[in-house]
Amino acid sequence: MKSVYREHEKVFKAFCDEKRLRILELLRGGEKCACVLLEQLDLGQSGLSYHMKILVESGIVESRQDGKWTHYKISKKGSAYAVTLLKELTTPNTITEEKNCPIC
Repeated sequence: MKSVYREHEKVFKAFCDEKRLRILELLRGGEKCACVLLEQLDLGQSGLSYHMKILVESGIVESRQDGKWTHYKISKKGSAYAVTLLKELTTPNTITEEKNCPIC
């Protein structure tokens, strides 16, 4: 059985690299062809493919094939999931905290 934390890890891994953050910044302007991303980034084809694989597997970016080129865009659903996940993981659960306090 896959751990839910493995799925969470994919989301956060997408944000943990300067090049992937730059890619996301470029995609904020709308869908981009891999050829356009290659022109605007200091990456080769294999480097771009590596980073795009991580972004797509995280669910934050969607891809579609058009001939020999792949087009990428930010996924509304994936983006919303990442925001929800971050809020969930960083919001204190006061009920749990009170029950687990050995001194209280």
